[in-house]
Amino acid sequence: MVVGHWPVAEPIETERLVLEPLRVEHADEMAPLLRDERLHEFVGGRPATPEELRSRYARQSVGRSPDGAEGWLNWILRHRETGDAVGYVQATVRRDGERTVAELAWVVISPEQGRGYAAEAAAGMVGWLDQQGVTALIAHVHPDHRASARVAERLGLRATDVLVDGERRWVGP
Repeated sequence: MVVGHWPVAEPIETERLVLEPLRVEHADEMAPLLRDERLHEFVGGRPATPEELRSRYARQSVGRSPDGAEGWLNWILRHRETGDAVGYVQATVRRDGERTVAELAWVVISPEQGRGYAAEAAAGMVGWLDQQGVTALIAHVHPDHRASARVAERLGLRATDVLVDGERRWVGP
């Protein structure tokens, strides 16, 4: 595996979900977001054009890795049977000495929360990352968001005392 030159993530299938891969640095690949109204609830409002979408993700990725040393991988979570989007998961992957570290995030839209989709999707994503040679996991979880803390625990992560932008860092093998 070469960090910064990741292949486009593969689709990941879980019991109830299909994780549809996206790379947000290429706005044209975000077209499914433009067509799925519910996803706009958690991606910052509806962009009117692909150019506005490209601009938003360019702003979000500033400083993430201008040298290409990091990979930023994203998947939309879709129901296997209906194809409806229920959220997304993402991983920023970087080299840290001998280790390859993935920083994880997951979001499930409000009407779909409480059904275990985040844990199912995160486990599928972590399995794929493991196959790619990732050796360490980090997640940032808001201290008041118990459901996200349970997902981190199910992934084998443990809470630390480190706060980053108001979120507790969870680490694991």
